[in-house]
Order: sequence, then structure tokens, then C-alpha cells
Amino acid sequence: MKRRSFLTHSAAAGLAAGLPLRANAAEAVLLRDMYANGMDFSDLAQSLEGQRVTLEGYMAPPLKANSTFFVLTKMPMTVCPFCETEAEWPDDIAAVYTSRIYDVVYYSVKLLTTGRLELGTERDEETGFVSRLRLVDASFDRA
Repeated sequence: MKRRSFLTHSAAAGLAAGLPLRANAAEAVLLRDMYANGMDFSDLAQSLEGQRVTLEGYMAPPLKANSTFFVLTKMPMTVCPFCETEAEWPDDIAAVYTSRIYDVVYYSVKLLTTGRLELGTERDEETGFVSRLRLVDASFDRA
């Protein structure tokens, strides 16, 4: 069984049983698995909305120092990946909101980032950044 099918079936089974869905390092979800076609969220993403999940990726260069916000990307990036409009939103990034100021991690270090998954368009009032997929109350560790 392919990983995507396994995760989708596992998520559906957990929802049907009324169990909370939680991802850990062994169950990290790939950013690409959060989207179906174009701007549509995958069945997996929709089944995990509101739950604590772990996404695997890389910290993009931050907008500013001493922040509680960063962008997680599927590939290491040396430039800002999030200077886009919602219509141009790439399906390989997620906004991450931490509860406290974090130390920036070098762009090529793979991270496991865990937080409560939020879906849908939202504009951050402080930065103006428009996100489609977010992890809130997040923490991260090196993979």
C-alpha cells in the first residue's frame, strides 16, 4: 500500500472511531500530501484539520529577526518563498506560528514541525503574509 493511501485510510479510520489524530516523527506528513489538485486541499489534509500534526520540511529565511512565524518549505530555499498572492500560492509551503520567539535554523537543516493544522486563506495582520495552510501553537526539532 502506498504511503498516501495508508495515511488517508488511517486518518479516515481514526475519524470513524472518534480517535484523535496525532502525527509524530515516525508519521510526519509531507507538504505535497496536503494538496490535491491546484488550490484544493487533499482528503488527508481535510481529515487532519484542527488536529496536531507533524510536517517535514525546511525553514525558509525569516521575514524578520525575533519572530514567532516562519515558512516551512519542502526543499531548502535561500530566498523568500512567500512573496506570493493567494492565487500563486505554492503547494509546498506552510506558515508556522510558534508560541514564542525561536532560533533560526540554517536553511538546509530538515525539520519536523508539529502544530495544530489550520486550512483556508488567512492574512497575517502583522506581516501581511497570506497563507492557505498553517501550523499554529507549533514547535519544531531537527529531523
